[in-house]
Amino acid sequence: MRADTNEQQLLQGLASNDTRAIETIYKNNFNTVQAFVINNNGSYDDARDIFQEAMIVLYENAKLESFVLTCQIKTYVYSICRRLWLKKLQQSSRFVTQVEGLEETVAVEEDLDTHEKRNADFVIMERALGSLGEPCKSLLEAYYLQKKDMAEIAESFGYTNADNAKNQKYKCLVRLKKLFFSQYNIGE
Repeated sequence: MRADTNEQQLLQGLASNDTRAIETIYKNNFNTVQAFVINNNGSYDDARDIFQEAMIVLYENAKLESFVLTCQIKTYVYSICRRLWLKKLQQSSRFVTQVEGLEETVAVEEDLDTHEKRNADFVIMERALGSLGEPCKSLLEAYYLQKKDMAEIAESFGYTNADNAKNQKYKCLVRLKKLFFSQYNIGE
């Protein structure tokens, strides 16, 4: 079973950051998630946080060509929120055995595990980038985050030409990879 055409259009809109699609998904789903979280020892702010995480997972998946939604968006979002909330309750020892609102859910564990792994990798990368030092950190940020071309980087960093800046960027990337993987292996 594939999601209907309207749902596919909402997913495509979400993937392309269409405000109307995002608002529609929010309006159609937030109240259910809010009721679930509040009925299970949570607050409105908890519901907002959980819903936002679910929207990020849905957004990341919607951008993947291989992602096929096999249920309604509301079922998918609710399943993600339910799993995230129950996990949070377990971690904070507020877990209740009778969970209200056990409606149709879908297995989203794999999507959430992937999302959590990616977030952990970003934390390690941020640490590695922080310990990289200058000028490498600024050079990589200029290229990858600020999207500057090599000629601009060469001028602003004082390299004689774009090729020298490119060589330095490569050396910085090699150092960053070493730092990342040394911290990555420690974390496992």
